[in-house]
Amino acid sequence: MQTRLLWRRSATAIGLYGGVVLGFAGGVVAARELHPDRYGLFSLAVVGAGFFQVLLDLTVEEAMVKYGFRYTTTERWGRLRRLYRRAMLLKTLGAVLAAVALAIAAPFADSIFGAHGLRNPMLIAALLPLAYVPEAPAGAALVLTGRYDVRAGFTFLTSALRVGGLVAGSFYGVSEAILGLVLGQVAGSAAVGSAALAAFRRYPATGQERLGEDRKEIVRFVVQSSIGSGVVSLRSALVPLLLGMVSNPVQVGFFRVAQAPQTGLGALTSPARLILLTEQTRDWEAGEAAKVFAGLRRFSYGAAALMAVSAPFFYWFMPTLVRVAYGSKYLPAADAARLMLLAGVVAFVFAWTKSLPVSIGRPGLRIVTHGIETLVVIPLVLTLGSIWDATGAAAASLIATAVFAVAWLIALARIYRAHGTTEAVVS
Repeated sequence: MQTRLLWRRSATAIGLYGGVVLGFAGGVVAARELHPDRYGLFSLAVVGAGFFQVLLDLTVEEAMVKYGFRYTTTERWGRLRRLYRRAMLLKTLGAVLAAVALAIAAPFADSIFGAHGLRNPMLIAALLPLAYVPEAPAGAALVLTGRYDVRAGFTFLTSALRVGGLVAGSFYGVSEAILGLVLGQVAGSAAVGSAALAAFRRYPATGQERLGEDRKEIVRFVVQSSIGSGVVSLRSALVPLLLGMVSNPVQVGFFRVAQAPQTGLGALTSPARLILLTEQTRDWEAGEAAKVFAGLRRFSYGAAALMAVSAPFFYWFMPTLVRVAYGSKYLPAADAARLMLLAGVVAFVFAWTKSLPVSIGRPGLRIVTHGIETLVVIPLVLTLGSIWDATGAAAASLIATAVFAVAWLIALARIYRAHGTTEAVVS
């Protein structure tokens, strides 16, 4: 049993890390091929698509995991099927709204960001929310089976397909790079969707059952998750968009390069977050709160120790790393990258904040904590970004991330008091 569990966790790490490496390599190739000016246009189009996707999309996959575990535990197969059918319908509706919103905004993109040539890339990027529709629900279905290693494998495959399309398209231009990204995502979504459907069909074949007394709770959970995800999008996607308004597309490109350390550190925790989401949700539903809290403490201490050893090295050599990876044309992004590295270190230690609200059934915690972070980052980006460009936006992100961490420390202390035991606190 332990050998099988170790294999699954190792395979999960390999799949997710492999996808990250491919994604980083594809981004480097695209940045080098498009050069700072066109890479800035590419970044604005892709970030804009991500912003509308998360803002208008309904985050149903977290409810699929949370209540999916509940229904498999109690063998309510009819409710499970109804939950997943409704979730897919809502996911598709949200993606359509996001695509329409982006298509409407595309003709005005040049005037909004003071750029030239953004309309066609943003029109093509409007297809991205639709291409992503099957991926998240399919991933939730695979997690429900306990096979997060299979989910990680399809993450790697989808990343490889996206990168292949991106790299091929970047040799021709911005619009072609985004089109390649769309086609790669369509292929990846089709693959993981087929696997999830096959896995889901293994459950007992029963008719759909009304959600009954769970309906209001699920609706509230989905609404809170969606608002939380929307707030996250305001925090992550809005920063480069706001920078584009107060600066220029080139600086947006520099900021996107500077985000690489933070993105890399976030990806480094992705296997742990996927495992935490799967196992801690199951433990919480089984009434083992102490086990969940003890796992958070172990993760936080281990992450802090790892960052204390490795972060100073990357901070010192950041200009060299930027030059080697992206070329000397992107050296102005080095100072911003150093600040984003520090922001990434804080987020690394607090990576469990992405899974814990789902596991304990309190997605509203993300609304509060990320809401505070967003209220801090928006005025700071507008102010510091207009003065110091990409470096100013990175400084704003670092300050907001620190505020987010403090907010979560306060929230976690209250959760301990409400659900913790002496065993949970000292483990």
